[in-house]
Amino acid sequence: MTHHDPNCIFCKIIAGQIPSRKVYEDEELYAFHDISPWAPIHFMIVPKAHIPSLAQAGPEHEALLGRIMSLAPKLALEQGCRPYPEGGFRVVVNTGTDGGQEVHHLHVHVMGGPRPWLRG
Repeated sequence: MTHHDPNCIFCKIIAGQIPSRKVYEDEELYAFHDISPWAPIHFMIVPKAHIPSLAQAGPEHEALLGRIMSLAPKLALEQGCRPYPEGGFRVVVNTGTDGGQEVHHLHVHVMGGPRPWLRG
C-alpha cells in the first residue's frame, strides 16, 4: 500500500489539487462534502494514507478505523444532524465493485438530515 496514489481522486483532494468543501482535517484524516449527495447532510471521512478499501485494512489500521467511527457522530452533529435518538445519521462503507465502491480509496460516508432520502 502506498501513502499516496497520484492517480487517485481522493488523494488529489487531500493534497489540495482538486477543490472540496472541507468538513474536517487532522494529521491522519480528511472529511469533505460529497459532490453528489444522497441526503441533506452527506460527507465522507477518508484516511490521508491511500488504503484502497476496507478489504485492505489490517490490524495496523485498527486505531485509524476507530478514530473514523468516533469522529463520525461529532461531525454529523456539527454538520446539522439532529441528536440521537430522534435524529441520527447513517454510516456506509462501500467495499469493492460488488459493494458499490466507485473510488478505490477507503472512505466512510456519513449521511443524515430530514428524511425521506431512502436511496441506496
